[in-house]
Amino acid sequence: MSEWPVVTLVPYTEDQLPAVRPWFTHPEVRRRLGGPDWPERELRQPEALGEIFRGRRVLRIHSWVALDESGAAVAHLGGEVYDRWCRYAEAPDGPVVSDVEAGPAMGLAYVVDPHRWRRGFGRAALLAAVGAPEVRDVILFALGIEPDNVASRRCAESAGFRPDDPEPDWEDIVHHLLRRPRR
Repeated sequence: MSEWPVVTLVPYTEDQLPAVRPWFTHPEVRRRLGGPDWPERELRQPEALGEIFRGRRVLRIHSWVALDESGAAVAHLGGEVYDRWCRYAEAPDGPVVSDVEAGPAMGLAYVVDPHRWRRGFGRAALLAAVGAPEVRDVILFALGIEPDNVASRRCAESAGFRPDDPEPDWEDIVHHLLRRPRR
């Protein structure tokens, strides 16, 4: 593909549920992210503000829908901005936090309309999220990808994300990171 699609991010609201919810009935999306109730749960996420999640304090949450040039929803993405990034594991003696990096850091999740797969919309949406004014202060972006999810891994890598450690973590996830220089 010589020319990538252009997307515009808009805040994710209940108005986008009719467009986004059907994507979660696709077997692959359901397997990776969960069923059709996932988009509704995300609308309730502000409850997490200030909480510690896997060694990181939740500072704020951002969630968007990516629209194509005609205004149609093509992807949904977002996540939490943390005070730092770190490795986290559950061990017999309790949680283990290591390799702490100063933040802000953002853990992102994304889904592309299955009818739009392999057209560059995932890459475009990830690049738009990294470039969004709301996350201008974020210096590290992270995507958690299962080792067998080749399509997601390729999408992340095409947007500049690289595996932090090729070995899966305690949840069988490989974190793909994109770091920006400090300003």
